[in-house]
Amino acid sequence: MRLRLEFTTEPFDLDVPPPHAVVAREVVEGGTLEGVEVGPFGNTAEGAAEEVVAAVAELLHRTLAAGATRISLQVSTLPEGGA
Repeated sequence: MRLRLEFTTEPFDLDVPPPHAVVAREVVEGGTLEGVEVGPFGNTAEGAAEEVVAAVAELLHRTLAAGATRISLQVSTLPEGGA
């Protein structure tokens, strides 16, 4: 099964990326996820279910430790072969 992850971390700062946003970028760009898009108002990535679930766990642990006060995420299934 393939999954698509969409998430944001808060608090926002458009002038300088806060540490939790930098950590979030490291998690999704440094792993095996595909279709990674990072932006100021949301981030997305896709991958095998096991990879996305592992990335979500790491994302939660690391961004909270880096000062995130809120993490909003959505995980959706994708048809085999991408979306």
